[in-house]
Amino acid sequence: MLDRIALALLIIGGINWGSIGLFQFDLVAWIFGGQTGIIARIVYTLVALSALWCITLLFRDRKSESTDYNELSSESGA
Repeated sequence: MLDRIALALLIIGGINWGSIGLFQFDLVAWIFGGQTGIIARIVYTLVALSALWCITLLFRDRKSESTDYNELSSESGA
């Protein structure tokens, strides 16, 4: 669940950086009242924390995760 939230925030951050790079337009700042607005700073901070969290995705053992998922699926009858 936390992985999906972090990924969604990273997608928002990526779209924002894309809009800055292509159009020199900061979408988050525009929506939330400028780069120094408190809500915009919270969004920037959440995106940064999400990026740090997603670094752990690079180092996780994918085999054990898929095994855990298969065990849960077989237990639930799916």
